[in-house]
Amino acid sequence: MKTPAGFTFSGVHAGIKPNRRDLALIYSASPCAAAGCFTANKAKAAPVLDAERRLPSADVRAVVINSGNANALTGPAGLEDVRTILEHTGKALEISPNAVLSASTGVIGHRIPTGKITTALPNLVQNLRPEPEACAEAIMTTDTRIKTATRSLQIGGREVTLSGICKGSGMIAPELATMIAVVVTDCAIQPPALATALRRSMAMSFNSITVDDDMSTNDVVFALANGRAQNPPIVDGGPELDRFTTALTELCCELARDIAADGEGATKLLEVHIAGVPSDEIARDLAKSVAGSNLVKAAMFGNDPNWGRILAAAGARAGSRRYAVDPFEAQVRLQDTVVFDRRPLVEDPASLRSKIRAPEIRIEIDFRAGPGRAVAWGCDLSYDYVKINADYSSLIVQTPEGGVAKDDRLANYSPTFKAALLVEALSYIAKFSGKRCVIKYGGAAMVKDSLKKSFCEDIILLRSVGLRPIIVHGGGPEITATLEKLGGKAEFVDGMRVTNASDVQVVEMVLTGKVNTELVTLLNQEGGHAVGVSGKDGALLRARKIISDAGRDLGQVGEVTRVNRDFLELLLNQGYVPVISPVGIGEDGLSYNINADAVAAEVAGEIAAAKLIYLTDVPGILRHGELVSALTAEQLASELEGTEISGGMKPKVKSILKALGRGVERVHIIDGRIPHSVIGELFTDHGVGTLITS
Repeated sequence: MKTPAGFTFSGVHAGIKPNRRDLALIYSASPCAAAGCFTANKAKAAPVLDAERRLPSADVRAVVINSGNANALTGPAGLEDVRTILEHTGKALEISPNAVLSASTGVIGHRIPTGKITTALPNLVQNLRPEPEACAEAIMTTDTRIKTATRSLQIGGREVTLSGICKGSGMIAPELATMIAVVVTDCAIQPPALATALRRSMAMSFNSITVDDDMSTNDVVFALANGRAQNPPIVDGGPELDRFTTALTELCCELARDIAADGEGATKLLEVHIAGVPSDEIARDLAKSVAGSNLVKAAMFGNDPNWGRILAAAGARAGSRRYAVDPFEAQVRLQDTVVFDRRPLVEDPASLRSKIRAPEIRIEIDFRAGPGRAVAWGCDLSYDYVKINADYSSLIVQTPEGGVAKDDRLANYSPTFKAALLVEALSYIAKFSGKRCVIKYGGAAMVKDSLKKSFCEDIILLRSVGLRPIIVHGGGPEITATLEKLGGKAEFVDGMRVTNASDVQVVEMVLTGKVNTELVTLLNQEGGHAVGVSGKDGALLRARKIISDAGRDLGQVGEVTRVNRDFLELLLNQGYVPVISPVGIGEDGLSYNINADAVAAEVAGEIAAAKLIYLTDVPGILRHGELVSALTAEQLASELEGTEISGGMKPKVKSILKALGRGVERVHIIDGRIPHSVIGELFTDHGVGTLITS
């Protein structure tokens, strides 16, 4: 991601949250013009109260943000804590505390642990880098992914860059701003002009999203401009300010859309277009009313093409606000299908239901009553939203060190629930004790810290109840990122990575030297008794060169010809959890990059595993966008001949069919983006993904 000149970013774990980054810093080497937009909530958090009275400003250098604790509704002590954080941040950066802004997000009503923050500041400053990813991760709460965006434009003959990070997942229903976002730019612009541009951009971006119609106490958007682009300074209104505002609005719209798509428990993004009303303001209000309707959101989650709820939501808002629009004159489109045009027009409900299984839903209403138009974004309403927010504060406790933690021990639940859970779990423990299970570890589960931790906890639990797990890991994103840093480029054919002789060294370095080592370390920190092995160790994986189905030479890409079963048995009999990196050795003495899915299948077949599990970034096998919970090998082979299985899923499916052919009893594809999905698959009746049997 391109970032403006003069800005650096950092994100570290300070201990506010149990096990992931929770403290972020954005720093400019030069003084910045700064502006902000803030929540309309009267119960403003302490950092919002502090920043609101100090902006716009011409001399800001840094923004420090913590997650895990909102520092909201904490009284005068909250403001004193803000001052302490600003003073120590200024000292660590050797700048004035007045040049520092702060923001917080997390649980409301707990005193913020300033000691943890001030202790972590030297490390935070030391880790400042031009890349914003660690910073973007550190501001997340219930977000499932980081959110970044960038834009570039020419102003006065100079290239100007804008970059932004944000967080937001729940309590999203702003009137002036939303969540936490920081936009930085190297544009030369005066504070009043920057403030004007930021206010203008809000209406069409962050003010046009809703997740749950609940406004946070901590909503803030900061904009910082350090002038490093050396363009003629933008002082007031005019074409240059308009162009800058357009770029800022586009960037903020991208971030806003990402927030809506990542709403708490969301499975679908809703994009609502309203046209044909008296003004843009009315259109925006109606669009948000549709996007925020619980009935509309629930219908979209259930794949119900209930256009009646859509028009009813807009009509209710128009009636309560006495807008001059008539729903009976409207045209309504759902997924580009006209479902109402002064009368109902749905002719093929099954086809429409299929269309709204997509991850993005487009809703359009034209009232034919004026020039006003607007767009709003929202998300569906799933079971997980209720679960997240039912548990969120009731199970949150303050730790003795001043941080916050989630106390979701089984003891907190009812005796009936505990008894049912334990009876069911114990039956599965008895069933799987002594059995072997191969788990292919990949996707988001390898990237997000909280998912890494939950995966390791799952493996340790499986081992403790007698299951004998073997892990085969991937590392594709890490390999791609490393190759690009070294000036290379990733190329894939039929879902397989083209690997030339020089690339093989990078593949080995990443898979064996980095990914494998980190995973083994994490497992052993938790008492996992793991041992890392390359496929070359003990000639565990013998390989030969393969050619793509289309006849393309893939370089040093291989397939497994033999698995050293004796070596694996030795490790298993000693009580180890083998962690295998998918690199093999050929009879020609060359190293071969092998698809991790294929390695997992070969290993599972060789040791007669009872289960083979693939952790992926999809819910399982999808048919017309809908999860298929169970398939036979014959049915899966038929799916492979169709058009829905493509890209990286193709070699995975081929590997599954091969494993079943070698005697593996059950193969599961499960969503690795869900914490503890491995346990959910093994120790529940129905599992959480697609089950394939022979």
